[in-house]
Amino acid sequence: MRASRLLSILILLQLRQRLTAEQLAAEFEVSPRTIHRDIEALSAAGVPVYGERGPGGGFQLHAGWRTQLTGLDADEARALPLLTLPAAARELGLGDAARRAGAKLLAALPGDSATLSGRLQACFHVDPLGWYHAPDAVPHLPALAQAVLDGRRVLIDYQSWKGPRRYQAEPLGLVLKAGQWYAVVAAGARTMTLKVTQVQALTVLDEVVERRPDFDLARWWQASVERFERELRPLRATLRASPEGCRRLAELGDYAAQAVARATPAPSPAGWRRLSLPIETAEQAVRLVMGLAPEVELIDPASLRAQLARWCRALARQHQSPP
Repeated sequence: MRASRLLSILILLQLRQRLTAEQLAAEFEVSPRTIHRDIEALSAAGVPVYGERGPGGGFQLHAGWRTQLTGLDADEARALPLLTLPAAARELGLGDAARRAGAKLLAALPGDSATLSGRLQACFHVDPLGWYHAPDAVPHLPALAQAVLDGRRVLIDYQSWKGPRRYQAEPLGLVLKAGQWYAVVAAGARTMTLKVTQVQALTVLDEVVERRPDFDLARWWQASVERFERELRPLRATLRASPEGCRRLAELGDYAAQAVARATPAPSPAGWRRLSLPIETAEQAVRLVMGLAPEVELIDPASLRAQLARWCRALARQHQSPP
């Protein structure tokens, strides 16, 4: 652990040129006294590091000196794909490894490339979560990730919408979508998706399974997403919408925005358009149109239009007199 920290201190000094004991202590979550001992150890090993006291002071390396000790350990190599997703790396238990790997890669860049790359890293940040959404707790994610990497079968207690389930499964991969982690697992003849926040308990078994050479995680996930979206909204409703109605429809999500983009002009003035909207259920379509009226009109199916009229009459009767 200390050897890794010494190398990380060395690389940080090379990248940032000057750092105080307090800054290094905060970076590695140790005391400034520990940092002073680490600096003494580096100096004793022949590293030309020196310190300056007072405002603007700190530790730095002699000008022009560079370390060649930039090899990656196993955890750092695993963390390479997550260098631009520090939050995801932390959730997977690879946060420190990703930080070390990033520093080593920057230190290995020639000339001013490291400075430019470091500047870009400081100026751009990726936040995969939507507004007003905090990250969910995923306590079983690091163990599940390790099982994926090691190719070990797992026993999962899972809380599905149908009730508790238990699966003995082969973990095939992990997917981060819109700030949520999903595990793709094979249980018997089924390949399925489990939301990691719904995993109640996880046991990594001793049984080692060979990774399927014909399984492409990205391709399987894309096909699974397309199938899910088709099955989620299997019905269609024909609507007429004003320009304001089209704008409000498009705000409901990508599926509605795509329907608006494909809309055709309706035979009426004022820019109304006709569109076909994917819907989950008849009731959902009726409630949606009621919420957007009078800017949106339900045209077809006729049965939904009749149901909408009944609900509107009932709503009018309910609000004709004071409560």
